[in-house]
Amino acid sequence: MAYVGDGRLVATPEVRAYLDAVFTPGSLLGARSDDPRQLVEVVEVTRLSSIRVPSGRLVVDTPWLEDEDGEPRELAVRIPPGVYGVDAAWTEAPYEFMGKHFSGREVAATRLCVREGTVAVWEMGLAVDDDIERLRQGDEVGFNTDTSTGAFGDATAWPALTAPFRNFWEQRRTAPGALVSRATESLDDGEFEMVRDEARGADLITFSATEGLSVAWLGRAEDGELISIVVMGHMGMEALA
Repeated sequence: MAYVGDGRLVATPEVRAYLDAVFTPGSLLGARSDDPRQLVEVVEVTRLSSIRVPSGRLVVDTPWLEDEDGEPRELAVRIPPGVYGVDAAWTEAPYEFMGKHFSGREVAATRLCVREGTVAVWEMGLAVDDDIERLRQGDEVGFNTDTSTGAFGDATAWPALTAPFRNFWEQRRTAPGALVSRATESLDDGEFEMVRDEARGADLITFSATEGLSVAWLGRAEDGELISIVVMGHMGMEALA
């Protein structure tokens, strides 16, 4: 029997169509909110890197210290301990501003690839502390951020993996105006950042997220097996608006 998922978690038809198309170059995802005549097109899908998740427990959350008392959002779903590729879907929606022309190139979504296969169902990823019985149809669950930055990282190594961001924040707080750098590895001209924890054999990679709530979408095969985990970027939410 084919997996159908819980109706409270399954993506709406609009979100489903977007997630099905966003990693296919040439797909059209909608129009710019400020120019309905200009379509948003997927132009490229790139493999950013691979990350190690030795515990099989994955956090999808912002790496920044935005809530000192908050716990990282660890997904309830488990993945086999191992190494997983991370892809970015790039879109372009050209626009003109003050007489200059821009490509409008942005990250529409970032994907953690768990295994090969075709996604049959997209559903919201619950965190270990989420209670599905408290959800109503149309509710969304995910992580919140005011820095428009999310990350994939191993749950057991999360404090060590996010230390560069906490240290950067603290240095900026104690020495305002000083030139401070982060102890992270820049990927794709700084669009993404990577942190490696060799002691634990674990990694973290950041990605573009929306300001406010971002959902980790679980792509499942017909038998319910997890295929991928996707988070939309700013352009993704704009195209769906």
